[in-house]
Amino acid sequence: MPQVTERATQTHAGPEECCAGTDCEMLPREPAEDLANVFKALADPTRVRLLQYLAESASGTTCACHLPAALGITQPTLSFHMRKLHDAGLVERDRRGRWVHYTVLPEALDRVRRFLALPERRDHDNGC
Repeated sequence: MPQVTERATQTHAGPEECCAGTDCEMLPREPAEDLANVFKALADPTRVRLLQYLAESASGTTCACHLPAALGITQPTLSFHMRKLHDAGLVERDRRGRWVHYTVLPEALDRVRRFLALPERRDHDNGC
């Protein structure tokens, strides 16, 4: 016996109403990927603490020798986290003898600040 199936049919009484789109341009893919990498790097509390510590350093730079004790982590753990921050473009490193000194890149933070300063959502009377 053949199997009988029902097909759902949709009927439209009229054109669907949709909210108007925005009049700005979509962020291009490459800058979006760069920002996503920054946010991935900052998705770890240890890296957030490191970035804040470096940014508030009186000299503008911090030797890696001070960081493990300040954070209560080992040198290999520090190296892992600093590499993530460096690869995301948030810090630069400068080898001085046997130690590496890290400095926050202000332009990277400016890029993040500009993105986070997105305009607030506007309420619309039409329910959109």
